Amino acid sequence: MKQHINEVIVVEGRDDIDAVNKAVNADIIATHGYGITGDTIDRIRNAYETRGIIILTDPDRAGQRIRKRLTDLFPDAGQAYISRSEATSKDDIGVENAAPDVIAKALAAAGMTVSDLVEEYTSSDMMYYGLSGGRGSRELRDKLGRRLGIGYGNAAAFLKRLNGYGIAREDLEKTLTEIQNEEK
Repeated sequence: MKQHINEVIVVEGRDDIDAVNKAVNADIIATHGYGITGDTIDRIRNAYETRGIIILTDPDRAGQRIRKRLTDLFPDAGQAYISRSEATSKDDIGVENAAPDVIAKALAAAGMTVSDLVEEYTSSDMMYYGLSGGRGSRELRDKLGRRLGIGYGNAAAFLKRLNGYGIAREDLEKTLTEIQNEEK
């Protein structure tokens, strides 16, 4: 079984997600800058309350502003830091420029915890529940993700979130039934 970081890592953008994925096995939420949407705040709040979060932003002024905003909202969040020199490539400063071992070390210093990843759900389950490969599966993932507090994702991302957040099968089935009953 793979070792998995229990906390959800909060970064600024997609390139940061790619860099963190090269360093560790974790669930990651991107803020997409300072103008964080309500849906993203809700996803971060759910992660904060259920699993804990670690904030990893760029070592620049914008990253500091985002970190402060998130820390004000989530005061017990873990704080991972990468130095400017370790996050700089040419004139670009960002987490995406840091080496995987630097990112892993920063997350470890922030107090990350690891466990074995339990894979309750498979891609077959996604198809069985109508969450992939069928008509309306995208919309169903969107509704279900909102209700479960894990947000929308394509089939692969949604499967990872179901497993990563430890969504119980009975909770999934109950919520799916509620959604289906509302549509009748």
